[in-house]
Amino acid sequence: MNDNPSLTPLWADPNRVNDPWLQSRIGRVTMTPAGPSTAGDYAELTLVYTAGYFGIDDTGAVRVVTRFATDMGRPQFSDPAAPNYVSVEASNGAQLELRFDMKGHVRPWDRTIGIRVLQGFMREGDTLTIRLGDRREGSPGMRMQTFSEPDFRLKLFVDPIATGIFTEVPSSPRVDIAAGPPAVWKAIVPTGLRPGDPFRLSLKAEDRWGNPAPAPARVLGLAASAAIGGLPDTIAWPDGEPTLVVDGLTASAPGDLTVTLADEAGEILAESNPLRVQPAPPLLPYWGDLHGQSEETIGTSSALTYFRFARDRAFLDVVGHQGNDFQITREFYDELNRLTREFHAPGRFITLPGYEWSGNTGLGGDRNVYFADENRAIHRSSHALVTDQRDLDSDCNSAAELFRRLAAHDAVVNAHVGGRYADVTIAHDGRIERSMEIHSAWGTFEWLLHDALDMGYRVGVVCNSDDHKGRPGASYPGASTFGAYGGLTCLLLPELTRAAAIDCLRRRHHYGTTGNRMVLDVRARFDRSAELFDEDPALGPTGSRMVTETMMGDIVRCPGGAVTLAVRALGSAPIERVELRRGREVLETYRPYAAPRDSRRVRVIWEGAEYRGRGRQTIWDGTAAVHGNDIVSMREINFWNPDKSIARDGDNLVWQALTTGNFGGFDLVLRDPAAGRIAVATGHATLNLAIAEIGAEPVVCDAGGLARRLSAVRLPEQLDRRAVEFERVVPRALTGDSAFYVAIVQEDGYQAWSSPIYVIP
Repeated sequence: MNDNPSLTPLWADPNRVNDPWLQSRIGRVTMTPAGPSTAGDYAELTLVYTAGYFGIDDTGAVRVVTRFATDMGRPQFSDPAAPNYVSVEASNGAQLELRFDMKGHVRPWDRTIGIRVLQGFMREGDTLTIRLGDRREGSPGMRMQTFSEPDFRLKLFVDPIATGIFTEVPSSPRVDIAAGPPAVWKAIVPTGLRPGDPFRLSLKAEDRWGNPAPAPARVLGLAASAAIGGLPDTIAWPDGEPTLVVDGLTASAPGDLTVTLADEAGEILAESNPLRVQPAPPLLPYWGDLHGQSEETIGTSSALTYFRFARDRAFLDVVGHQGNDFQITREFYDELNRLTREFHAPGRFITLPGYEWSGNTGLGGDRNVYFADENRAIHRSSHALVTDQRDLDSDCNSAAELFRRLAAHDAVVNAHVGGRYADVTIAHDGRIERSMEIHSAWGTFEWLLHDALDMGYRVGVVCNSDDHKGRPGASYPGASTFGAYGGLTCLLLPELTRAAAIDCLRRRHHYGTTGNRMVLDVRARFDRSAELFDEDPALGPTGSRMVTETMMGDIVRCPGGAVTLAVRALGSAPIERVELRRGREVLETYRPYAAPRDSRRVRVIWEGAEYRGRGRQTIWDGTAAVHGNDIVSMREINFWNPDKSIARDGDNLVWQALTTGNFGGFDLVLRDPAAGRIAVATGHATLNLAIAEIGAEPVVCDAGGLARRLSAVRLPEQLDRRAVEFERVVPRALTGDSAFYVAIVQEDGYQAWSSPIYVIP
C-alpha cells in the first residue's frame, strides 16, 4: 500500500503547504538579503532553491512567481548590464531555459519566471541559484515594486516529475517593501460645510510613488485663506509618522477657503482642496472610493489594511471593497461582511458591503454590486478559483442572470471597466444598474457612458480607483499596466449614513473626478413647471412633483419652454475648460479667460487608448523640437510614473509616456508668442505647426484607436480662475432624452464629470 500523500497542486490544496512529507520531497528555498527594500529602488535578491527527494527530472521546471498587482521590474535574461537582469545557475551544470510570462501561472500569482531543465536533471540537494537583479556584470539590479508592502512574497512552484503539475515550495521568501522619503505633501479638508460645523484638517506626506512616507520630526506652519476657528499657526510633526490630523476646526462665515502647509522657511508644501461653506445646503458632499481589492483576491495587503488605509491614510468618507467574485471564498465573504460592520461608523466613515461580479465580457462584463446591509447572498459569475462548490447553483454566469437575481435584494450596481469591460449594450437593468464608472486607475472610459446614453439608459457617473495596491482613495498607478491616478466619487448626501449613500447612488446625485476634490453643482432651470420623477418612469409607475429646478442625476419632464443649465464649480486648481454636453455632443466649451492671442504658452496633449479591452495601453514615446524660437520653461502634465518623464535639451524634448484612455502632455512657455514652428512626433501621430497658427481651439491629429489623438492649443500664460459660475440656455434633442451634463478639465490635468440631468420627452 502506498501511504504517501498525492502531489495535489497546492493552489488547489493550500492546507498542505506545511506538510513535513511534502517539504522533504519538494525542496526548500532561501533568500538573501532578508532585510527591507525601498519601494521603487533597485535591489539584488538571491534565491537558492535546494531540490528535495524527487529532484527535478529532465524537462521539469521551477516557477518564480509574484502577484498580478506587483509592478516589480520586468525580468530580462539577455543584457547583464541593464536593469532587471536575471540569472540562474544549476549547481550540477544542468542546461536551463529561462523565460518570463505575465500570465504564466494561476491568478493572482501570475507574473512568472519560468526555469526549465532542458538537458540533464537534478538530484536531491542540488541547487538553483536565482539572482533577481544580478549586479555582477553592471546591472543596477531589479527595480522593486513601487508600492509599500510589509509582506511582499515571492513564491516558488516546482514540477519535479515533468508532468506540468506545479506544487508550491514551502516557506516562500518574504521581504518588507518600505516607503521612501517624503517627496509630496497633501492637505485635505471637507468640500462642503454649514457655518459652525466642526471639521478636521488631514495632512499626509507621500514618497515619489505615492506611498504614505514616514516624515522626520519638524515644526510646520498652517495658514488659511479665511478665518478658521481652532487652526494653530504651527504644528509639531511626530517623528516617523506619515499622517497628522488637526481636529476641532470651525468656519463660521459663508464662503470659500483653503489651508496651506508650509515648511520652516515658509515655503508652501501643500495647499488643500477647496472648502465651500454655505448657510443651509440640503445636501453636503462626501468623498468615496467605492471600488478596490485586497490580497484575498487580486490586490495587495489584507482587507483589514484596506479599510484602515481608506479611513486613516486616504481620509475618505465612504469606501467599498469589490473583490472578484470567482475568487471570494465563503470564509473571505464572511470576513468582508464582518469588516464592513466593524468599520461602519455613521457620521464619520461608512462602508458599503458588496463584491465585483466579474463575468466574461461576452456575458456582460464587470459589474460592481453594493448592498444596503451585510450578509446578502453572493451570486458569482463563476467558481473559477473557488474550490468549494456547494453553492454552485447560486452562480449567475451572465449579467442578465445577475440582474434577475438581484431584483430580490436591496442592491445597486455600477458598470465597470477593468481587465474585462462591461458591455451595457447586451445587458442592463435600470432598476438595479444606476451608474457607469468612467474613470479608475485603469484609465478613462467616457465611451462607457456614451454606450449607455446611446441605448437610452438613464444613468449617473462615478469614478473610483479599482485599487490593487492597498491604497484605496489615493491610488497611484505605479509602473504597471495601470495608467492613471485612481478616481473619486463625490456623493451628495443629507447625512453620512449607508442608507443615504445607497439612495444617492439610486438617484444619481453624485459626480466623479480623476482623484481631485473639487466643488461641483450643476442644475437645470425651467421657465415653466416641470415634473420631477421620484424614479425613472420608464421602469413603471412612480411618484412625482412639480418643480422649476433640478439637480444632477434627476429625471424631469417639461412640456416646453427654455431649459437653462446653471454651473457652479470650484476647482482644486485653476479651471482650463468646461464642456457643456448633451449626450455625446459638446454644446459649448466654456473657457474662463479671453482668447490668448499674445500668450507664449502652448500645451501639447496626447490621449486615448488602443481599444476597450486589456490591451488598451497606448505608448506615446516621442520627441518635440522648436525651430526659430526658444523654450523658456516646460511643465509635465499627468506623468504619473516617475520612470517615464520628459528630458529637455535646449529646444528639444524626448519623453516616454502612455495613456489608457486618459491624457498626458506638457506645457511650453516660449520666448516669442508667434515665431517659428513646433514639430511633435510620436508613434501614432505627428504635428508640425507654425506657432503663430496655434490658437485657443486645439489643432488635432487623429491617431486611430479608441478616441486617440494628438493636439496642440494656446493657453494664457497664467490661469487663475478656480471658481466659475455661469448659465446657458441649452437646446433639447429633437428626439429622445436630453442628457445634460458637464465635463471639466483643470489646468493641472485633473478632470470631473457631473451625472446627467435627463429632460425626457
